[in-house]
Amino acid sequence: MAYCVTTWQREHGRHGLPWQRERDPYRVWLSEIMLQQTQVTTVLAYYARFLERFPDVAALAAATLDEVLAAWSGLGYYSRARNLHRCAQVVIAEHGGRFPASAERLAALPGIGRSTAAAIAAFCFNERAAILDGNVKRVLTRVLGNGCDLAVAAHERALWRQACELLPHDGADMPAYTQGLMDLGATVCLARRSNCLVCPLQSLCIARREGRPEAYPVKTRRLVRGARESWWLWLEHADAIWLQQRAAKGVWAGLWSLPLFDDEAALQSAAQLLGVTPESQASIKHSLTHFDWRLHPRRALLSKASEVEMQLGPGRWVDRRALHTLGMPAPLRKLLAP
Repeated sequence: MAYCVTTWQREHGRHGLPWQRERDPYRVWLSEIMLQQTQVTTVLAYYARFLERFPDVAALAAATLDEVLAAWSGLGYYSRARNLHRCAQVVIAEHGGRFPASAERLAALPGIGRSTAAAIAAFCFNERAAILDGNVKRVLTRVLGNGCDLAVAAHERALWRQACELLPHDGADMPAYTQGLMDLGATVCLARRSNCLVCPLQSLCIARREGRPEAYPVKTRRLVRGARESWWLWLEHADAIWLQQRAAKGVWAGLWSLPLFDDEAALQSAAQLLGVTPESQASIKHSLTHFDWRLHPRRALLSKASEVEMQLGPGRWVDRRALHTLGMPAPLRKLLAP
């Protein structure tokens, strides 16, 4: 199997992605974190801008969290950005600015799980370490005909063992093999459509033989989506907007936001204390991993700004021209765009 994957990747796989040009652990690490739960087409532009702002791990570690979150804004899953920043600081403080050269040591860093650590080690150091992201799970379970429920931890551990057994013997083949599995999952062995006729593993694939590749992988535990509704109080004074920083944990942790209320009555009560009558703005629907969020902005112009913190709690006035320097949720950045 390893020979088929590496040969196919060298001839037909993806070779033009910017993080493939160098075996630089910083760039590979950054791309792997960005690609978690985000499409390649979206990542490409963010990756280039992020590298321009933070060209190496030292620059990232020296930045403030606000600067990192601002550069990340729009990619979502902001815990990735917070872990990215914390990991860079650990690499500088504890590893002399150099990423460890083994998957085991990489996995001990903040925000780097087993699969991401293996990808960095395989691409940059030729280590024989197995990856098992969502795409690779799909490829391997189909080829192996593994119908075990991966929601069961023991079954996932067993798949990890199988993935390790399939690794090429020569470490020099690890970059092509690892990239090949990723490429197959992203371009050939798709979730809702399997292009089996062009797959290098078609003769080995049990799912193809059964004629039901879409039956794999099996994972019975499904996320139950919820719904939430909130109200934003959008206060302006002299071309500045009142923002508050969200708590360190929870949704949009550490990001800057308009004051947020659970119901309109609470918002109107706060507005009354400030002596304003907010105007309704078009509602916004924002989808997160676990729920759909309906946000209702209410906008008001203040003649004086002195009492806002006393009524609403800690926050600060931010000039419109400086909004891009803060980490903000994507729907808010879009709402406040000129």
